[in-house]
Amino acid sequence: MTPAQSALLEALAGTLGPKGIVTDRSVITPWETDWRRRFHGHAPAMLAPATTAEVSAVVAAAARFGVPLVPQGGNSSMVGGATPPGDGSALIVSLRRMAAIRAIDAAAGLVVAEAGVILSDLHDAALAVDRRFPLTLGAKGNATVGGLVSTNAGGTQVLRFGSMRGLVAGLEVVLADGSVHDGLAALKKDNRGYDLTQLLVGAEGTLGIVTAATLRLAAVPATRTTAWAATTDPHAALTLLRRMQQATGALESFEILPRESLAAVLAYVPDVRSPLAGDHPWHLLIEHTDAAGAALTERVLAAALADGLIADATIAATNAQADSFWRLRESISDAERALGPASQHDLSVPVESMPRFMIEAAAACEARFPGTHASGFGHLGDGNIHFHVRSPAGTDPARWYAEDVPVVTRFVDDLVIAAGGSIAAEHGIGQMKLDELARLSSPARLTALRAVKAAMDPLGILNPGKLVTLAPAAAGQ
Repeated sequence: MTPAQSALLEALAGTLGPKGIVTDRSVITPWETDWRRRFHGHAPAMLAPATTAEVSAVVAAAARFGVPLVPQGGNSSMVGGATPPGDGSALIVSLRRMAAIRAIDAAAGLVVAEAGVILSDLHDAALAVDRRFPLTLGAKGNATVGGLVSTNAGGTQVLRFGSMRGLVAGLEVVLADGSVHDGLAALKKDNRGYDLTQLLVGAEGTLGIVTAATLRLAAVPATRTTAWAATTDPHAALTLLRRMQQATGALESFEILPRESLAAVLAYVPDVRSPLAGDHPWHLLIEHTDAAGAALTERVLAAALADGLIADATIAATNAQADSFWRLRESISDAERALGPASQHDLSVPVESMPRFMIEAAAACEARFPGTHASGFGHLGDGNIHFHVRSPAGTDPARWYAEDVPVVTRFVDDLVIAAGGSIAAEHGIGQMKLDELARLSSPARLTALRAVKAAMDPLGILNPGKLVTLAPAAAGQ
């Protein structure tokens, strides 16, 4: 621990108390590695404030002593965005003690949730007042509100409700000098200059630490229709997507996954089975909340079957069966992680280009890197796919990540840019994509990002090494 870090802990001892300062290595160590186990950092201490005032005191003291801070919620980042640096220069600031639902207004459709509220708990709180929070993802059991806001999280309902950016009505954020931006009021109109709320959404904790958010709720649908279908290829899937969109304005999810992703889940998760008999190259998970219910789905799927767009389909007869479909989809990341090392990409291209990209990019990767296997799954309706290139059998993971993954990543990212897409669709940049963002972004984008960072965090103490970096002079070093 550096002298500055020791001085910081001493200064905060009276404010945070014994629960707010953690130096026990057995407690800290699990939080120093990212979810994918690719990035390993070191933090001499973890600070755990319980109130916004305490977060403010932490950041003000950190600015005074020049100690970098890494905000952390559920540590479910897919890009190492909440992992501290390996040199021990930064302390973790855990927001997990800030887990209160401060207010919920069913009539207004708003909830004020602190940064440490777990997504599944937020779902339960909304349902308790006959509302729902229309964003879900596989990590709902540990992802927190602060992290979801800071990464502009997506998930499986973006098709209808948009990403986290569209669900945030206001924010409370502690800025880099310790001052508190109180922007929780859900104003319909506010023209006081730059929109700080939208600037801070997706900033990955590099401009401020989110302590609470006012979030938009949606009505609980009277009906929910969930279907699983088998299709020949992504092109047929896109045609079916367009038909579903023409049939209903309440299409919430349209997910696509290849046979190998389903096979990985069936092998990894106990007591699950495929919704359909037979072996199919591609599978679709479709959900809408149209009042027409299953009748609408049956009509569209019957026509698709007659036209050869799908080979088979089933509609969930109960909510429990629908949940079993979603369990398969939400288990893919865990299941594919268990398969072994892979170069993982969260990317987006225009929706109309997605089928061709999924097929051609996989073929290009396998041709360029013999022995690998490439495939993608995810949100076809959003043009967002999780594209993985798995290493050849018997590959040493350490060597793969150190030597091969950077080359594979550049190859895949170049394909994405050539297709007019983005290398970061919903997981953010973190530290995993930092170099690629710098390589592939226009000078104008990088200049703007660095200027905002330098203006709002001139000391460079907030989540260092994530999203955007400053030159030493700009960071006040």
